[in-house]
Amino acid sequence: MKNFERIAKGLDAAMVMAQLKDSHVLGQGVGRVQGELPAPEESRLAAREKILALQCELEKLPPVEIVTKHYFSKGLYAREIFIPKGTVLVGKIHKYLSLNILSQGDITILTEFGARRVSAPYTVVSPPLTKRVGYAHEDTVWTTVHATDETDLEKIEDELICPTFPDMLSDDEILALKGGD
Repeated sequence: MKNFERIAKGLDAAMVMAQLKDSHVLGQGVGRVQGELPAPEESRLAAREKILALQCELEKLPPVEIVTKHYFSKGLYAREIFIPKGTVLVGKIHKYLSLNILSQGDITILTEFGARRVSAPYTVVSPPLTKRVGYAHEDTVWTTVHATDETDLEKIEDELICPTFPDMLSDDEILALKGGD
């Protein structure tokens, strides 16, 4: 199972973040937390386009190996990754809320809602249907925890990963992700 759609090393962090960060498109702060208002829809769509453009550029570069460890407990799956210093990565879109734990390191995370540099220890609940870009300023250990009884990694990916942004999904697919009939 691939953990990230694209990963690359050796890109200049300032260049990457400058390309993505536009004061009219991305504000300060990563993801939505409970009680925070979402960014305007047009700004979010523009940010998504920039994230996808970066992903396309990363696909032209040699990938970086991300060491991954998998942990299972009753009803939970945790994926821990080691991100080497200087690595830029673009994650997949998770269908559901997930718990994210930064146990080591220093990383800038950028989503359609903004960018934030965080250092360990750091824990956040990420909103569903969000795509993230990361730049590791130091060697970083990041763990994502998901609710699932599944233990087969391919089935877990099918269950938890959304192949594209929700506005590119059919109404029935969006309704299914929200738990509707």
